[in-house]
Amino acid sequence: GLETFLEWIQDNPAAGFFVFMVVYMLATIFFVPGSILTLGAGFVFANAFGLGVGVLVGSLAVFVGASVGAIASFLLGRFLLRDWVSNTLTSKYTLFQALDLALEEKGFRIMALLRLSPIIPFNAINYIAGVTAISLWSYVWAMIAILPGTVLYVFLGASAGSLADSASSGGDSTVTLIVVIVGVIFGIGAIALTSYYAKAELNKVVAEKEAQQQEAEEQETHGEEASTEEP
Repeated sequence: GLETFLEWIQDNPAAGFFVFMVVYMLATIFFVPGSILTLGAGFVFANAFGLGVGVLVGSLAVFVGASVGAIASFLLGRFLLRDWVSNTLTSKYTLFQALDLALEEKGFRIMALLRLSPIIPFNAINYIAGVTAISLWSYVWAMIAILPGTVLYVFLGASAGSLADSASSGGDSTVTLIVVIVGVIFGIGAIALTSYYAKAELNKVVAEKEAQQQEAEEQETHGEEASTEEP
């Protein structure tokens, strides 16, 4: 299972790096939650290369795999599975309906905020974005917004791997433990603040669009009333 797969990657880190990206891409397309794989990447690559390099390699493998899978899901949602996405996913996450026009005007900014905020699951966003007005390039560039969460999860997995390695080798794990604790505290704090800001910005955009829509409806109503009053 998953444990065997991660052990193979740890024993074959060079080949495992590329295999992991392919597996993560497929997991993204088929709605498999990526959190366990992300933590696992940190764990195995830290054991193979050390904490610092392990976080870098693991983050890169996850980012590339997730990005390719997300782009593939976007294209599937736009061209092959449009009806299914529109009838199933979009109705479940109504936020996208309110943001559709905003995505056409400010695609990169809105999509980046959605990536930073945990309002909608990562795999669902990929498909739903395909039926919105956002351009492919804005969608692709916004993938950079998954990096903070990716690095944090990989770091958590790598930290567990480093602590386990220190304990098994009988070395002093005090320094590693301090680095892990400080890193986790700052990482979680940064992600929490970023998510809060992103959610607040999204709420502001939705409120602006709803106000504009209401104003347009009122103008249309007044126009109809004026036309009926003419002799």
